Amino acid sequence: MLDLQNIVKVYDQDRLVLRGIDLSVDRSEVLAIIGPSGCGKSTLLRCINGLEEIQDGTIALDGQVVDGKSWDRVRQRVGMVFQSYELFPHLTILDNLLLAPLKVRKEDKAVAAKRATELLTRVGLADRADSYPSQLSGGQKQRVAIVRALMMEPEVLLLDEITASLDPEMVREVLDVVAGLAKSGMTMLIVTHEMQFAEAVADRVVFMDDGKIIEEGRPAEFFKEPQTERAKRFLDIFTFEAEEF
Repeated sequence: MLDLQNIVKVYDQDRLVLRGIDLSVDRSEVLAIIGPSGCGKSTLLRCINGLEEIQDGTIALDGQVVDGKSWDRVRQRVGMVFQSYELFPHLTILDNLLLAPLKVRKEDKAVAAKRATELLTRVGLADRADSYPSQLSGGQKQRVAIVRALMMEPEVLLLDEITASLDPEMVREVLDVVAGLAKSGMTMLIVTHEMQFAEAVADRVVFMDDGKIIEEGRPAEFFKEPQTERAKRFLDIFTFEAEEF
């Protein structure tokens, strides 16, 4: 479904953020990308969606290499959910959801509105269609952000630290939505610090550090017996914190 070859990303001409990433993702696969802050996880997602320009390598979707002229089409097939919601505060929830289908895909409003209602119902927010973002909790906003990405009927969904800015009590409601998408067969790449969630929902875990993929494997194997010393040290931090509290 998605194939990355030798992806290199450089900031400010000298700061190497991604150092030759090779990664393939199968259709309906859920990939959890973990690693320390600043290792390039979020940058990798932004490169996949064309929000950051790569300096070397290729990105292919369904076997077709993406070039500068095809990013608009790619973004209709590859949705992204950000940590900070990015909802328009002056629009109702329904209008936030309808904006891209009507403006980009030129859809019939009634058809798009029907899909929006169905998706809001799916995430437990059917009664908030006429509300404004300021009237919603953080968890509710993030669920709306997920629905907004789904409104474009993407084939791949990129999730970038979507629980990082939420209070702990709101994290579960968002993760439940993502778990439901995983069960439905949605192809997803999830950048997360929620180790238990990654272990439960992912088909494969990729561990990154310093702009490189250090290790990857099945969750049960990776979290139980990581093969590299760097991954062991990283997971030991989470084990220590859990025991400490």
